[in-house]
Amino acid sequence: MNINSFAMRDVFLERIWQEMASNPSIFFVSADFGSPVLDKIREDFSDRFVNVGIAEQNLINITAGLAIEGFTVFAYAIAPFITMRCYEQIRVSLALLSEVRPMNVNLIGVGAGYSYVVSGPTHQCYEDITIMRALPNFQVLSPADHITADKLFDGCVSSNGLKYLRFDAQILPVIYEAGPPKISDGFHVHQQGEKICLIATGYMLHTAFQVANEIAKDGEKLGVIDIFNLTHFSADRLKTVLAPYSAIVSCEEGFRGRGGLDAMLFEFIAKSNLNVKTLSIGVEPGYSFELGSRIELHEKVGIGIQSILKKVRPFIQTIPN
Repeated sequence: MNINSFAMRDVFLERIWQEMASNPSIFFVSADFGSPVLDKIREDFSDRFVNVGIAEQNLINITAGLAIEGFTVFAYAIAPFITMRCYEQIRVSLALLSEVRPMNVNLIGVGAGYSYVVSGPTHQCYEDITIMRALPNFQVLSPADHITADKLFDGCVSSNGLKYLRFDAQILPVIYEAGPPKISDGFHVHQQGEKICLIATGYMLHTAFQVANEIAKDGEKLGVIDIFNLTHFSADRLKTVLAPYSAIVSCEEGFRGRGGLDAMLFEFIAKSNLNVKTLSIGVEPGYSFELGSRIELHEKVGIGIQSILKKVRPFIQTIPN
């Protein structure tokens, strides 16, 4: 079965537009333009569409005010700007205030990792998992294709709470052709391995599949897991899934060793008393102003397919049979 690929942003915004027709409690707040669906929302629901301009601090405070009044709010901007430019407002007006007032707020950050590749480090986003995961009361959602992004909408619109959705700006191949993953689990097992399991999020799931295929040629079958909810996943089920493995490799399009996916997994492994070795694959800390394709930049910062193979192959040799 072949399913056409779409941008996560466009599919998710289409769902918002459809829901707004029957749900008058939804507001949309934007600090960016870039999708034709935004024009549809603005034209059809002008009384519930707020364009703040390039003013992300205002976006968060307006969003908080609407949420306190009982509205379901979707706020949209480029990923590094909706997280880092207004981080104090997110902390105070959302994370802190949500302790005493129920809110349904959904921050949509488009341009995770290197997906705005030609725009350079100002528009690339390697820190968002770390900083958003640090805030209590936030879910951090990181889909790997538009099928997952579409399914995440159901929980976003129906459940109170704070969510940050990190969407890739590029159109990625469909992974879930057979149907979306079970969202309540927060992760999906794509293939069982023998000794080692790759755990990836977002774009890096596509890379993990390619790495696993190359390692299979060496006679070693790697497990592959997509973790799309980095804060609210089924810990009991993940522990059961990982228990047979001797080693775990984390793969993220964010800084290595800076509190992202690798730190989350290390903490989980410690709490779960799993006896496994670990290898962290992530962007080597530092900023680069070089331009190139996403594949080229990934190789330069240590998360390209060949770079990962150079780390994983010797790591496999340290794992006893």
